[in-house]
Amino acid sequence: MEMAKSLILCTAFAACLALAAADWSQGTATFYGGPDGSDTMGGACGYGNLYNAGYGVLNAALSETLFKDGASCGQCYTISCDGSRPGGEYCKPGTSITVSATNLCPANFALPNGGWCGPGRPHFDMSQPAWEHIGVYRAGVIPVVYQQVRCSRQGGVRFSIAGFNYFLLINIQNLAGSGSVGAAWIKGDSTGWIQMSRNWGANWQALSGLVGQGLSFAVTTTGGQYIQFLNVVPAWWKFGETYTTNQNFYY
Repeated sequence: MEMAKSLILCTAFAACLALAAADWSQGTATFYGGPDGSDTMGGACGYGNLYNAGYGVLNAALSETLFKDGASCGQCYTISCDGSRPGGEYCKPGTSITVSATNLCPANFALPNGGWCGPGRPHFDMSQPAWEHIGVYRAGVIPVVYQQVRCSRQGGVRFSIAGFNYFLLINIQNLAGSGSVGAAWIKGDSTGWIQMSRNWGANWQALSGLVGQGLSFAVTTTGGQYIQFLNVVPAWWKFGETYTTNQNFYY
């Protein structure tokens, strides 16, 4: 684990520069849910109530091409309507919006090529409040350009615990920096570090009996930053509870 941390530190600066220098890419955008964004709660990242998890209503469901089986959960994208392409007459010129990835927009194979979220298509199905920052409501779909950007979050990283005695499912929420989890570990009061694996979305699993032990976590973001969150969860924790830290990421 120490060697892995050293490699992460060596590549972190390069990863940060790559993120900052990324080119804008072309895609498309639609919206779902109502004007208050309440219908976007939940979703394929497993965050549940997006206010409680730190994401609010400025969010989007990503097409499979962007979602990457959940590896993009929590990432932030700045999106602008592209007035130079067909459909650009429905843009609101000079505007952009930054959204968090909180859900999957699946392909619909009842439509040609799987619809807007079909294979190979970079598409954002945005909350209506986010979409209306950049597009005119009656359009329904608009051409966009987008770029992954650094996430800004209020407060620290959060760990929500589900599962049962010998199966822990940890939803890791509210990451700043690159926004998404690349690797995660858990540690009980009486154990060493146990590497977790992604189960689905932002949920990471550990096949370990840690009930009755205080818990610590370690996380590496997809941007390469590594943080240990020590003694986050008291020994009397219960399934269904979420624990908040005072630490967060920069990249």
